[in-house]
Amino acid sequence: MKILVTGAAGFIGAHTARQLLDFEIEVVGIDNINDYYATSLKYARLDWINEHANSNLFTFIKMDIADRVAMEALFIEQKFDRVIHLAAQAGVRYSIENPHAYVDANIMGFMNVLEGCRHYKVEHLVYASSSSVYGANESMPFSVDDNVDHPVSLYAASKKANELMAHTYSHLYNLPTTGLRFFTVYGPWGRPDMAPFKFTKAISEGAPIDVYNFGNHRRDFTYIDDIVQGVIKTTMHVAQRNENWDGKTPSPSSSKAPWKVYNIGAQTPVHLLTFIETIEKALGKTATKNMLPMQPGDVEATFANVESLVNDVGYKPSVSLDEGIKNFVDWYQAFYK
Repeated sequence: MKILVTGAAGFIGAHTARQLLDFEIEVVGIDNINDYYATSLKYARLDWINEHANSNLFTFIKMDIADRVAMEALFIEQKFDRVIHLAAQAGVRYSIENPHAYVDANIMGFMNVLEGCRHYKVEHLVYASSSSVYGANESMPFSVDDNVDHPVSLYAASKKANELMAHTYSHLYNLPTTGLRFFTVYGPWGRPDMAPFKFTKAISEGAPIDVYNFGNHRRDFTYIDDIVQGVIKTTMHVAQRNENWDGKTPSPSSSKAPWKVYNIGAQTPVHLLTFIETIEKALGKTATKNMLPMQPGDVEATFANVESLVNDVGYKPSVSLDEGIKNFVDWYQAFYK
């Protein structure tokens, strides 16, 4: 089996590529190595992948998914069996400042991935959606059967658009597609723009941390190893048609087309102040907190109902917050020593 992993120099992409190599699966990774955050971290992740015992099965190509010509040539040349699409312009707050970056990467880039999968007979496309699609929804826990028509950031809107675009291709071209709505992923090699990284860096350096919504946020923090096992299990579980789907009472998470959407999270929301305390404990230092109001585009809480992913693919999150934070802090201190 040959699998394309887009965003292979990213946080989730690098971990996914490494795990696929554990299974002796051939992996082609692509990434444009943009400067949204330090490219040195992205190159270090690629070095980490290449340290794997099966690194001979890994090929990296620097490429922008928004480059239509290059993407078509990639699919023609490589003949992928399956695709794990993780490349995207990330970040809720950044989408307010730089909206065009999200259209280029998350809409045009996804279009190129869909076209490649359609024309070159990919067996299954698994792509990253986001918990942010739940937007203004306040029903907890978030269920894939909930309405997600009220995004509160352009990033969220772009991920909702991906789900709709995937459904169209599943319907028109019988392309099996599965979207995974990620819930606040953290762990070693994590992104510098995410709270675990920013908090750990600031507390380590004795700098104050910004705590939005006066610390009243709750997030379904999910450890990277749990996420990756779910991604790979889903990739091997090709989306099927729901023959019982009824257009009069339509299920939002399945279809008569081979299309599916799942939540992937820990199913254990954590109060932001508790999360900070866990980092403080791992570091042996106390944070100075700069308490701030809610930011535009933020949601107060996330909480994943993952029942359908558990039932369908055997997903089983198992890493506790204490263990996950300790692993992250140990990695951070070793990497930035």
